[in-house]
Amino acid sequence: MCNYKPLIFIFLFFLSSCGVKKLSYKKKNPKKIENKSNRSINRFFNSMSSEERTHWYVNTYSKIAISEMKKFGIPASITMAQGILESSSGRGQLALKSNNHFGIKCHSGWKGKKVYHDDDEKGECFRKYKNPEKSYRDHSIFLESRDRYNSLFKLRKNNYVKWAVGLKQAGYATDPAYAEKLISLIERYELWKLDGSKKPLNSRKEKKNDKNYKPVTKKKEIKISSDSYVVKKGDTLYSISKNLKISITDLININNISGNNLSIGQVLKLK
Repeated sequence: MCNYKPLIFIFLFFLSSCGVKKLSYKKKNPKKIENKSNRSINRFFNSMSSEERTHWYVNTYSKIAISEMKKFGIPASITMAQGILESSSGRGQLALKSNNHFGIKCHSGWKGKKVYHDDDEKGECFRKYKNPEKSYRDHSIFLESRDRYNSLFKLRKNNYVKWAVGLKQAGYATDPAYAEKLISLIERYELWKLDGSKKPLNSRKEKKNDKNYKPVTKKKEIKISSDSYVVKKGDTLYSISKNLKISITDLININNISGNNLSIGQVLKLK
């Protein structure tokens, strides 16, 4: 039985937000519902659309993201967007099983609790937290304590564009569109409000002036055959290798894969 204790709020909010992309921030966090079973949690999430779940997630954890920003200097908009993306708005298995909202693996030196989850390989070690707040704090410490992210802390805390680009450049994710996805979430759900900004940045101008920014080029259309596989949501190297009866090593070598992430729509060669 997992220790996950989700926060939820009155369903009337969903009725008012259904179909609306802009987010109405609440002054108070939603009320806690303690000791719910996994079945109840799944029923709760299944009752919502993807849009509603993201609204719930932001209203549930935005206060924590703002608190972390004040203590560590990481834009709350960035933390929030990463949480949405990495945890599938709180519905991802790592978030449910271990309150791990940012997909942080154990790494050497981790002395906390652990959970094993199939990712690029079977049974990889991920950090397990007592509650989501601990996950948010560890995310802040993770970025602050690693030298490769030092340059980010010299940026203005409300410049979410440069932070998103910087995270990608520093190797936080291998997805070539990672920065674009964060920026898109921030602007779609007006997460820049969490940074204390009154209006969004001119992201096109910011990216143009950022020497580290590399536009995501559209890939040429590839003809799909029985020798290829298109990555779908939820796929991992382990699940693909198991279903298609091909070793992870062969998948990595044939496709020159580095890092841990696959992109939805990515075409993998099988031979």
